[in-house]
Amino acid sequence: MSDDPGSAEDRATTEGGGPAGAQAVDRTRRTRSMLSAVAVLAVLLLYVLLVGQRAVALIGSGSAVGVAIGIAILAVPVLTLWFLGREVTQARAVDRLTDLLAREGGLDVDDLPRSPAGRIDRSVAADRFDAARARVEAEPGDWRGWYRLGWAYEAAGDRSRARESLRHAVRLERGARR
Repeated sequence: MSDDPGSAEDRATTEGGGPAGAQAVDRTRRTRSMLSAVAVLAVLLLYVLLVGQRAVALIGSGSAVGVAIGIAILAVPVLTLWFLGREVTQARAVDRLTDLLAREGGLDVDDLPRSPAGRIDRSVAADRFDAARARVEAEPGDWRGWYRLGWAYEAAGDRSRARESLRHAVRLERGARR
């Protein structure tokens, strides 16, 4: 909780956590997450720039070994930028789906019980997972079901399947818009 007694986070918890309070807390968390991502991105881009400069210097050295090492080293920042672009694009697409569901009133409330350290109770997450999987099996072409399944996988701790389910949800929603 914030040290500021008038913060949105405090009002949401002390005033019963109504819809307006929950939205304020969500915006606060979203802003913090975005700022954290931007900070990590800035450090990563600094790293890419420094490695890229070293690679270009080695390529410019003129020696066969220097050029070969420089080209090999240059592959690291290029691949890093490609992966980074892919992940940022995916995150923005999932964020757009979240906003769509919120506007439709279909966004699930994250009320899973957590440990004092913030870890989700896996047994409760497993129950939600079964419901999400059943929905996808019943309606495999519905992006909303895949979206919920992705977050159910995330809550259950299976991040690779979570990411794939969310990617599938994005593809289905894009296809539905066309």
